[in-house]
Amino acid sequence: MYRYDVHDRALVAGRVDEFRGQVRRRLQGELNEDQFRPLRLMNGVYLQLHSYMLRVAIPYGVLASHQLRLLATIAHRYDRGLGHFTTRQNLQFNWIGLEDVPDVLGHLARVDMHAIQTSGNCIRNITTDPFAGVAKDEVEDPRITAELLRQWSTFHPEFLYLPRKFKVAVTGAREDRAAVRWHDIGLRLVRDAAGTIGYEVIAGGGQGRTPVIGATLRSFLPKADLLPYIEAIMRLYNRFGRRDNKYKARIKILLQDVGIEAFARMVEEEWPRVRRPDPHLIAAETARLVEDFALPYRPRKDSPVDTTERDLAFWRWVAANVAPHQSADRAIVTLPLKSIDQGPGDITAEKMETVADLADRYSHAEMRISHHQNIVLPHVRWTELPRLWETLERLGLAEPIAGLAPDIVACPGMDYCALATARSIGIAQDISKRLAALAPPEHIGALRLNISGCINACGHHHAGHIGILGVDKRGEEFYQITIGGSDDYDATLGTLIGPAVPAARVADAIESLVLAYLAHRQGTERFLETYRRLGITPFKEAFHAVDQE
Repeated sequence: MYRYDVHDRALVAGRVDEFRGQVRRRLQGELNEDQFRPLRLMNGVYLQLHSYMLRVAIPYGVLASHQLRLLATIAHRYDRGLGHFTTRQNLQFNWIGLEDVPDVLGHLARVDMHAIQTSGNCIRNITTDPFAGVAKDEVEDPRITAELLRQWSTFHPEFLYLPRKFKVAVTGAREDRAAVRWHDIGLRLVRDAAGTIGYEVIAGGGQGRTPVIGATLRSFLPKADLLPYIEAIMRLYNRFGRRDNKYKARIKILLQDVGIEAFARMVEEEWPRVRRPDPHLIAAETARLVEDFALPYRPRKDSPVDTTERDLAFWRWVAANVAPHQSADRAIVTLPLKSIDQGPGDITAEKMETVADLADRYSHAEMRISHHQNIVLPHVRWTELPRLWETLERLGLAEPIAGLAPDIVACPGMDYCALATARSIGIAQDISKRLAALAPPEHIGALRLNISGCINACGHHHAGHIGILGVDKRGEEFYQITIGGSDDYDATLGTLIGPAVPAARVADAIESLVLAYLAHRQGTERFLETYRRLGITPFKEAFHAVDQE
């Protein structure tokens, strides 16, 4: 995995010292909240309902075991023993005291971590496939591209005050596990007819109050042209993006106004004006990154066949939570952070420490955070899966639900967030209980449930096979339900299925949709496949039957 060099460390340490002085001035009354707000946001600090919140960057979702242990220490010492993994592969501490933030940032800096550009109108944490570098369906490791973009975008003087926040995702696999069409810029590593690797460049995606699926600007961009081409896009957005209305300030609105074809022509005209980086420098840095991201073992093409009889529960876990690896003797293991007892993505300090130990023992001290709010161990030997499973069972981290209905994605909602208009965590727990009583997760099959506590869509409800949005109706919490969304390459926007329902009826409504699917599916058809074959009518009928009870 990537390791900071002397320049990275100097940059992060300098930012910590700078922010320490800014916090001192705020606490002493030299800065009021309006003056302090842009300064804290540039350091990932939000003022939430009950406390300050600190959002820690986890670049492209890669985390080392010693870093997770440090996050556990921070949770113990400065928070309430809990952290929350977000849909942007970051981690949030929701009960941080402002006076403690500089010390926390200092601790993070010592393990090559920070909170830079996790907030504000800048290029945010660049995300990628949590299986990057080990996925069997991969064209090329996208972390190399993500790290080049991270270096290029961090403190880029032209893009520190954009019209609005800007999100980038990169993938290199046949299956899109990074949701690239839902980003301001999405990059997909592809091969042209000659077998040369380059990028499909997608732009204008995003959720929030105006959900838009990104469109392809270029079907193939040579790798050497990546940085100047992205810089051209950013220049145009910075120049023409609206600054008079924050709700219309995203690049998706600019592309809607201009048109994708016209914007593509503008990029082609702007691109030659961008100063090209030194190709020797880029080549040298790329070579260094290839070495940094190299597998810590020699991949194998063959694997010893395990003929040992195992418990059925073990094989249920393998079927749901274990994915194929580039090396035949290894596996990719997902640890779902979903349970009825806590919010999706939440993890206690004790579990952080235990997972760090497991990463040391089974995954070369490395793990990944997914945008579905789970932890991934990317380097597990097949022969060690039974022992790992037994340990995870004792910890409550072996639920066989990855990608299935109980693997719910949700923002913190009104339990923490000052912007939320409804709760998310309680709704997720209600749905989990109801579906658990309905049928085993593997019987329901692949089903993405996404919940957002407000229109900002941090729970990515627009892209859920079933999406749930909390809204306020005369002081009461109601929930709009959409159906048919997808965050894969064939991304689709969910369709509203009917009027909003009160909190007490959400689980009933979701159960009705799942029952309609089970009644109409053919063979092994998945929920989204059944919906796309039949359309919305049978689901709407089931939903309205519940709504009228």
